[in-house]
Amino acid sequence: MATLRFVPLAVLPLVLLAAVFHAAWNALLKASENPLALATRAVTWGTVVSFPPVAIAWVVSGRPGLSLAGWLLALASAFLELLYFITLSTAYQRGELSVVYPIARGTAPLLAVLVGLLLLGERLHATAALGVIALVAGIWVVRRPSAAGSALWPALLTGLLIAAYTSLDRIGVRLGPPWIYGWLLWFFGAIFLVAFTSLRRVPGSRLTDEPRLSVTVGVLMTAAYFMILFALSVAPLAIIAPLRESAIVLVTAWGIWRLGERRGAWLRVAGALAIVAGIALLTIS
Repeated sequence: MATLRFVPLAVLPLVLLAAVFHAAWNALLKASENPLALATRAVTWGTVVSFPPVAIAWVVSGRPGLSLAGWLLALASAFLELLYFITLSTAYQRGELSVVYPIARGTAPLLAVLVGLLLLGERLHATAALGVIALVAGIWVVRRPSAAGSALWPALLTGLLIAAYTSLDRIGVRLGPPWIYGWLLWFFGAIFLVAFTSLRRVPGSRLTDEPRLSVTVGVLMTAAYFMILFALSVAPLAIIAPLRESAIVLVTAWGIWRLGERRGAWLRVAGALAIVAGIALLTIS
């Protein structure tokens, strides 16, 4: 059984940058008229744009392969990503960004930590355990002042799906080069999303719609996801899953100071500080 004693130093800025990218594309997704359509275009464009560097890396590294289990995990994770984008889009259509995002992202770390501890045989060093507790507590405090209304259940379901596909990815990236696994996952996800939006005739899901916005969101999505996949390949799930949710701090600040969401602001600030403290504890442990 692995003992979690430290976060590799190079992983910390990588995961934090991924959090910035993640917060940015979620804000753009929320601002769109049809979030699911934009997600479909973005994932597809992300797959296309990332293909050349992935192909070059594949040739340069000696054309490595991925085991059958890796292919199956990528396929399963991509299906969960389809469900994730459906529930996330539904939640964004029903609720505000500063409500939906913290609930969805705050639900996932607790579930992911439990999976890491109970199913993957990971154990937390004492300081890291305090960091996880502080981080998860901060995430929940941040989201408490807001009433989600009809967006609550799709937001909670989104969190469950995040925990599920993160757990699969934690295993998948160990079965071959993480960038191969990640690109295959993105490729399958694009196929699932295009098929779903085509069958449901979701308006605005054509790849030619808003190409600049689609490519921008696609690059942010793909870059953030590849960063997290790499982090998962070198650090334990029980640490990476909560650490990536530091994006909640950015969303909280955006909601309070830019969108004028002052209700419960002091609780949100306290939660954000707890998140920062959790990150610090995880880093020094």
